[in-house]
Amino acid sequence: MLDRTSRPGRRRWLAALAVPVLAVGLFAAPARAAGLTPVTSTLTSANPADDIPHAQNGDTKAFAEIGGTVYVGGSFTSVKAAADAGWTARNYLFAYDRATGALKTGFAPVLDGAVHALAVSPDGKLIVGGAFANVNGVSRKNLVELDPITGATVTSWVGRGDGGLVRRTIVVGNQLYLGGAFHWINGTQHSLLARLNASTGEIDPTFQIDASVARYSSELVWSLAVSPDHRTLVAVGNFTQVNGQARNQVVMVDLANTPAVANWSTQRYVAPCYNASFPFYARDVDFSDDGTYFVVIADGGRGDGAYCDAIARFETADRGAGIDATWVDYTGTDSVTSVEVTDNVVYVGGHFRWLNNANGSDTAGAGAINRYGLGALDPINGLPLVWNPTRSGAPSGTTAWGPIVWELWRGSTGLYAGFDSDGLGNEYHGRMGLFPLSGGRTVAATNAPSAASGYLYLSSSDGQATRVPFNGTTLGTPVSTTQPNLTAAGASFSIGNKLYWSKTDAGAPNGSYLDVSIFSGGSVGAPWVSSGYNDWFKPATMNGAFYLDGRMYYTRSGTNSLFYRYLEPDGYIVGCTEFTLPSTGLAWGSVRGMAWVNGKIVYGWTDGSLRSVPFNASAVDGAAAVQLAPAGGAVNWSSKTLFFATS
Repeated sequence: MLDRTSRPGRRRWLAALAVPVLAVGLFAAPARAAGLTPVTSTLTSANPADDIPHAQNGDTKAFAEIGGTVYVGGSFTSVKAAADAGWTARNYLFAYDRATGALKTGFAPVLDGAVHALAVSPDGKLIVGGAFANVNGVSRKNLVELDPITGATVTSWVGRGDGGLVRRTIVVGNQLYLGGAFHWINGTQHSLLARLNASTGEIDPTFQIDASVARYSSELVWSLAVSPDHRTLVAVGNFTQVNGQARNQVVMVDLANTPAVANWSTQRYVAPCYNASFPFYARDVDFSDDGTYFVVIADGGRGDGAYCDAIARFETADRGAGIDATWVDYTGTDSVTSVEVTDNVVYVGGHFRWLNNANGSDTAGAGAINRYGLGALDPINGLPLVWNPTRSGAPSGTTAWGPIVWELWRGSTGLYAGFDSDGLGNEYHGRMGLFPLSGGRTVAATNAPSAASGYLYLSSSDGQATRVPFNGTTLGTPVSTTQPNLTAAGASFSIGNKLYWSKTDAGAPNGSYLDVSIFSGGSVGAPWVSSGYNDWFKPATMNGAFYLDGRMYYTRSGTNSLFYRYLEPDGYIVGCTEFTLPSTGLAWGSVRGMAWVNGKIVYGWTDGSLRSVPFNASAVDGAAAVQLAPAGGAVNWSSKTLFFATS
């Protein structure tokens, strides 16, 4: 939410939905996902396409593509091509040419209520779900199949949403999954979830998964997703039971055989968020392209142990009760309303102003990253990537900032966005936009050096570093190197071809910041991160640090623990939450300098010795530590500035 003192418009929006929406941000249990390795991500352009149409009034809620035609559904009342001067009356559903942006005037179905969902049948027809009673002058409540050229009703398709709102339509193979507020489909009892034959519209009697018992207000399934291997479904919404089993807001269904409620549940959507008048807060869900994980987004404010106003990743293979997320990104009590996971990117949209903001509550807390209504996250740790189009640019007299991004959807040429306002990427875009793949970029997977042998670098004075060959167990002959750029340095670590290092600076707001330099040919390049950036977590307090798999591990002055924060190399962004890694038998307060080398932490000690201990990213057992070099040797290893490199 942008301003909690300005509520009337928001209440009207909730009333129009007939289902309140929420906002979020809270500290919950830390991520438990060790072992996720960096992936190469493909981002769309952050500059929205200029040649797609605009819609007016209401909002856009759904997209589909058939051949070269794009279909758009929602609650709008008129549309126009980007180059047109005047508006064309078109309620709830229209089509346009993907290549030119021209309206498809021959596609002219007549509906009397909003379209919430679109899908494509196996034989290329358009399946439409929503909150309507009549289509083309004939009673067809909430569900219909249309001819994609003319918009005429396909009368042979027998699917009927005769029991209430159809909010989601997902076609997988020849199966059509439905979610919504219905209790009857095709004249048979189905509570909030159903499965049809996508080609004929006939009910699938083997799918009897019934969600029920609203938290408050009216029960419904607000969103659902099916894994790419067709074996798992996840649905979210306003329910607390599924087939008589306790499942609060989120349910997983095993589809491999006869569909059944999976042995999977989480307590993170049980507690209310700060305003109990909002009935539910799990708003959307999507699977990754490989199906190994899914992401649930939420609004709702703050809550005790709940994932309110947050984006959370869960692993698909997990089973059991009380499952926590792999990672959680909080907005600081602003709503997240839509998610699309594609191309190794987690795209999110909503009414938020920041991401990575667990320390803020309606303000930018320590570590917060500005993201005005749209963001893209790294899937291994949930930190923002450098993609920031913003929901801004609405001209005077149009709607500048609406409460909800209804839909993010990956089409053939990019990421479609449907919303309730008129600005996108600092331009006018009426109620919808497209972020094209063309003009986007690839974010390469980067990690700590993985070689089994290389060099340890140690610096104990400005402009100098000692370079020591190291094969994981044996140290070679030390060589002194000149490093004029490495001054006032503290804890350091390498990621790919870059060196990150803490620099003490009395002019920085917190006395230090995290510098970044190219490290090539054994030389530290000129740093380019300036004072005031990433200084909020006081990098100078780190006594040693290393990076691995999206995490910056470190020790801190005056403590005896091994900590970590997430770190995103794409924008040098440091996670706002500090976690503690379980460990026994190692006095971390005596560590000076650390590096990760081939499965082990190599670290200096206050007495000048060098040691190593096996590391599996889940816990550290100090009993397995060994000494690599004794105190009083040729090199005094008691320095915060220690890192490993291959050159």
